Amino acid sequence: MNDFKSHFELHTRFRNGIFLLAVLLFICMLGYYFYPTQTQSQNSFVELTQFQHQIDSLKQLKETKKITNHIKPFNPNFISDYKGYQLGLSVKELDRLIAYRNQDQWINSISDFKRVTKVSDSLLAKISPLFKFPDWKNNKKGKKYRNRALPTKSYDQKNDLNTITVKQLQDKVQLPDFIAERIIKYRDKIGGFVSDIQLKDIKGLYDHQRNKIMSLFTVKTAQNIKKININRASVNELIEVPYFDFEMALEIRDFIKNNGDVSSFKELGKIEGFSLEKIDRIALYLTLK
Repeated sequence: MNDFKSHFELHTRFRNGIFLLAVLLFICMLGYYFYPTQTQSQNSFVELTQFQHQIDSLKQLKETKKITNHIKPFNPNFISDYKGYQLGLSVKELDRLIAYRNQDQWINSISDFKRVTKVSDSLLAKISPLFKFPDWKNNKKGKKYRNRALPTKSYDQKNDLNTITVKQLQDKVQLPDFIAERIIKYRDKIGGFVSDIQLKDIKGLYDHQRNKIMSLFTVKTAQNIKKININRASVNELIEVPYFDFEMALEIRDFIKNNGDVSSFKELGKIEGFSLEKIDRIALYLTLK
């Protein structure tokens, strides 16, 4: 029996060696499970980053081709809201361009477009190849542009401004489609033009364009307007005037109540927010007596 036990008894040095071997194996196992995983995670992150860069580059290339393939060369002075969206312009960038054009200023170069709209260099690089400026702007000889004489037509020869279509405005006046549509929409909104001067209300329509329209068209079937006595009109009557909203109607009514009857429409300029620039059109709907 004693001989049997002796086969399983180990010397102290052997037991220490086995314990040390077990510790080493345990450390190796920990290294196997944790170190390779960390390395693999780092490598995976690098690969994912590179892959994302490739995707972004492909997306950018696709957008550039999309703009180039689907949008024809255009004059950057006439960018509609929809075209601005297609080009990737922000609302603020488009508003800056419209405000600049409303001052009767023109974009004559790519640098002008950059200065006015403040678009990013990356976007400008995409869309600037599509810019098409008038030939006279690109003329290296510096010849001055001359306006052609407007056609002279009698009242009978002119077409009715209240019946013209978008296509007629585009074909005969060469207006951009969005300006022609804006004229028709405004005409429908106010129930028809009362006078040719109401073309001044069209946002983005410039003097030379308006003059050309009036040389070919005029108001022939004006709506029957019963003018309102501004000194006696109620708030409800005043808001029937296309140029007054409810707040302005209240302001006018209070102004006359506190200061007495007005003898000139220009006196209304004392009211905050009242536009004297539109007084000639406002007078189409009002009387002083």
